[in-house]
Amino acid sequence: MLRSESLFGKRETSSTNSPFSANNGVSQSTGGGNVTSVQKTTQYPSSVPTTAPAATEETGSKLTVGPNIKVKGEIEDCDTLVVEGKVQATINCRVVQIAERGAFKGSAEIDLAEIRGEFDGDLTVRQKLVIYSSGKVTGKIRYGKLVIEEGGQLSGDLQVGGGHEQKELLQKTA
Repeated sequence: MLRSESLFGKRETSSTNSPFSANNGVSQSTGGGNVTSVQKTTQYPSSVPTTAPAATEETGSKLTVGPNIKVKGEIEDCDTLVVEGKVQATINCRVVQIAERGAFKGSAEIDLAEIRGEFDGDLTVRQKLVIYSSGKVTGKIRYGKLVIEEGGQLSGDLQVGGGHEQKELLQKTA
């Protein structure tokens, strides 16, 4: 087994190499190697002013389920859910975006859905459902407006009406 000391020369470590030390910031290793490091010491102020983050279109909470990630359960208080992996859940969000390799199975009540991957289950979209060419939506689907790109698939129990009627009925009975 090769040791790093034999390949690159042995380097001494000491606390004087710290970028926060008060020395000149120059240290040189010993023992066969010709390594010199120069570090600029910087005095940091005790308080660093912070700037406001740049304004973006998306505000609020965002949850991204990355590729090769599987999530099961209930998702609430999420403004935007981005599915790149697999989700089996009940959700009540504002926006759902399912990537080409993403898959969602379960129940969803949302304002806007953009489907590039797969959705299977009960879907209520209060405003607009967009299915892209790689998207496939199956199940019980309720929507306000519907846009399907050529190649997109939609099948199941379909009904126009994105849940506004259901919300009003629930409010009257409560």
